[in-house]
Amino acid sequence: MTTGQQIIDEARSEGRTVLSEVEAKQVIKQAGISVVDTKLATSKEEAISISRRFGFPVALKIASPDIVHKSDAGGVKLGLETARQVGKAYEDILQAVRQKHPQARIQGVVVQKMARPGVEVIIGMSKDDQFGPVLMFGLGGILVEVLKDVSFRIVPLAERDAAEMIREIKGYPLLEGYRGQEAVDVSHLEELLLKVSEFVERNPEVKELDLNPIFAYSDGAVAVDARVVLEESK
Repeated sequence: MTTGQQIIDEARSEGRTVLSEVEAKQVIKQAGISVVDTKLATSKEEAISISRRFGFPVALKIASPDIVHKSDAGGVKLGLETARQVGKAYEDILQAVRQKHPQARIQGVVVQKMARPGVEVIIGMSKDDQFGPVLMFGLGGILVEVLKDVSFRIVPLAERDAAEMIREIKGYPLLEGYRGQEAVDVSHLEELLLKVSEFVERNPEVKELDLNPIFAYSDGAVAVDARVVLEESK
């Protein structure tokens, strides 16, 4: 099996600074972080075959290094329940993306097992010119853009740092179980922050990282989307 370091080294040798979604999830998974099953399909038939192997429902997303906001480009289809729906979604995605981004390089379509809904959180990392790698935690999905309810700590994190990061966001009551909603396993989120911190320490080639959203549950958490940006090779 290809290791996370091999994936990073291969991308850098090819002059790429952004890992594909499939590569990013492979790297994150090997760091001990749960991710949803994800695989690249380069044909409608392959997308259907992968979907059957994963089990329905699935989601389809365009795979292109030139498209950041996949939903805006018509490149995302969620909750597909049958092989027929998957086949149509594959064709619709390619058609929509080619119309809106005719110059975009298209690698295929990512097939992803749909995760059960949970409380959406984000874990991210960016590098500060003065302090180096800095971890971020907050409410995920579009909420991070709208509310900007996030906390920061410098890498490496101690256990106390992880606990404080989670509890100091204004949305923390959502994690405790707001208005009858099931509380999430906060201790598991603390472990995720520490694992990301360790991953960043071991991989100085990583410039940016985003796990958004992570679906948090009472019995764990799973990263639904992952983005990894590498430093440029010198």
